[in-house]
Amino acid sequence: MSNQIILPRILQVGENASLEIPTILESLGCIRPLIITDKMMVELGYAQQVQSCLQDHQINSEVFYDTVPEPTVSSIQAGVETVRNGNYDSIIALGGGSPIDSAKAISILGKFGGVMRDYKFPRIVNEEGLPIIAVPTTAGTGTEVTRFTIITDETNDEKMLCVGVGFMPVAAVVDYKLTLSLPARITADTGIDALTHAMEAYVSKKANPYSDSQAIAAMKLIGPNLRRAYHDGSDSKAREAMMLGSTLAGVAFSNASVALVHGMSRPIGAAFHVPHGLSNAMLLPAVTDFSIPSAVERYADCARAIGVATQADTDEESNHKLMAELRALNEELKVPTPSHFGIDKQQFFDLMPTMAEQALASGSPNNNPIVPTPEQIIYIYKQLW
Repeated sequence: MSNQIILPRILQVGENASLEIPTILESLGCIRPLIITDKMMVELGYAQQVQSCLQDHQINSEVFYDTVPEPTVSSIQAGVETVRNGNYDSIIALGGGSPIDSAKAISILGKFGGVMRDYKFPRIVNEEGLPIIAVPTTAGTGTEVTRFTIITDETNDEKMLCVGVGFMPVAAVVDYKLTLSLPARITADTGIDALTHAMEAYVSKKANPYSDSQAIAAMKLIGPNLRRAYHDGSDSKAREAMMLGSTLAGVAFSNASVALVHGMSRPIGAAFHVPHGLSNAMLLPAVTDFSIPSAVERYADCARAIGVATQADTDEESNHKLMAELRALNEELKVPTPSHFGIDKQQFFDLMPTMAEQALASGSPNNNPIVPTPEQIIYIYKQLW
C-alpha cells in the first residue's frame, strides 16, 4: 500500500525566511499580491515589514486586515469581495491560524464563487484558487503546510472542515523571528496545539511511515522547548525549535489526519468561542487517557519522543509518565478549565449531546485508536469539569 504525500511546493525555513517572499513571488510569476492578515499584525508592524520588503523589489501590494479569530462565513466575505473586485494574482497570508485559514477560504471563494458550505467535507476541493504564500507568526497551527481550513457557520455554530489540495499553500515561509513577540498565553495555546497535532497524527489510524517520521521529529522539538518558550519569549533557540516543530507537526497531521481531540475541540470552540489551541489543550489529557488502551505502544513512543520517558521504561511506565506530563504541562502553562474560562456549566452540559454528534460528524474521531460512541464523548466532556 502506498501513501500520497501532499506538501507546499516551496518551504522557506529559518531565521529571516520572510525576507525571501519577493524571490518566492518572482519564482511563481506573481507580481500583484494581496496581503491577508489581521489588525494585530498591522499594529505590530509585521504587515508593513512585508510590504516594505516587497516594495524594495518593486512589487506593489495591498493589505486586507479584517480577518477575525476563529473565522466565520460572514467574516471572510469582505475578503472574498476584495479578491473578486481586485486584480490580484496571489495571496500572502500573514498571521496565526485564523488569517491563514481565512486566506485559504478567500482564495477559493474569490476565484470560484459559491458559499463556504459548498466546499465542506466530504467534498474534496482540488480546484486551484489564487496561489497562497503562508507566513505563520505562531508555533502553531501548522496550517501553512496543510490541505485543510476550518470556517464556522455562525447560523448554527458549526465548524466546517474543508479539505483538499486547493487549500494547500503553494509556499510556506517559516521564520521563527516572527514569533518572538508572542505573549505567553498564545505561546502556550498554540504550542499545545502543535503537540496535539503531532501526537494525534502518530496515533491516527491513517498514520503512515512518512507522517510518523514527521510526527516524531516534531515531538522531539516541541517536548523540551514549549516550557522554555512560554517562560521566556525571547529565547531564540526555543522559539526556533517550536516553529520548526509546529511545521513538521502540520506536515504530519495533514498527511495522517487528526483524531478525537480535534473532533471534540471544534464544537467547544464554535459554541463557546474558545480559541482552537486552548480547547485542544483542555481536552488532550482526558482524550489521551481514554485512547491509550488501544494504542499502548504508540503513546509510549510519544512519551519517549517528548522526552519524559526513556527506552528503559516499559510502555506502561512511559504512558504513566506521559499522562503525568500532559497534566503538569496544562497546570504550568495555566490552561483554564471550561469553568475558569467562563463557560456556564449547565449550558455546557445541555449542549453535550449536540457537541458529541458534531464531533462524530466531523469524521476526525474515526481516526482515533478507540472510535468513541456519543455516550463516551459525553463522558469525556464531563471530565473537563
